[in-house]
Amino acid sequence: MRIAVAGATGNIGALTAAALERAGHEVVRISRSLGVDLLTGDGLAEALAGVEAVVDAVNGPAGDRDETVAYFGTTTRNLLAAEERAGVRHHVLLSIAGADRIEGNAHYAGKREQERLVAAGPVPWTIVPATQFHDFAAMVTSWTEQDGVATIAPLLVQPIAPADVADVLAEIAAGRPRQRYADVAGPEPQDLVDMARRTNEARGRTVRLVPTWSTVFGPDMAGDVLLPGEGARIAPTTFDAWLAEQ
Repeated sequence: MRIAVAGATGNIGALTAAALERAGHEVVRISRSLGVDLLTGDGLAEALAGVEAVVDAVNGPAGDRDETVAYFGTTTRNLLAAEERAGVRHHVLLSIAGADRIEGNAHYAGKREQERLVAAGPVPWTIVPATQFHDFAAMVTSWTEQDGVATIAPLLVQPIAPADVADVLAEIAAGRPRQRYADVAGPEPQDLVDMARRTNEARGRTVRLVPTWSTVFGPDMAGDVLLPGEGARIAPTTFDAWLAEQ
């Protein structure tokens, strides 16, 4: 199959493109750095020529709610419209498990807008909600670290290896549209603060962690809110196994 990956130069997009190629598919990589701009639509028609399925793994800007929703809304509308014109038969969207349960986070609001547009759009679709990735804790501390100290929310998560997410997306893109797929998660719940401590230690970094809620990750994310729902698809790679590779 000829399959396009939007956001192909990002972490998940690059891994998904590689997984598709390993499976024998022809991959079209879509990103601004490769000459295709989802915000303006420039280059989309040429990129989608002959494409049968599209995986949307685009990441959004770290802005306020309105900016993030506008970004995801514009890119998704442009992508879906170009897919309809090109005769694409399957749109696969990577989303977040529990996106419908979190109101105060701008990124979650943007993903909900994507889901709404995809579900109401003209192209047969599958939405794949995944939990946070194994590298999520270290990424969060990198946002707040100053002089060796970082704040981090005491979240309970069930993280998944980025490569496992990519394998699932590649598998689904090559199949029939499933509409809303089961949550995809790693095998074990983890405490985000402990994940950050262990990741930094594995990478040889010393960071003092201060557990605290913030405007980005507030108390509405506490408890089991970020855990996968019933019937979730559990990926094989544990956090310990991923950490051993760091």
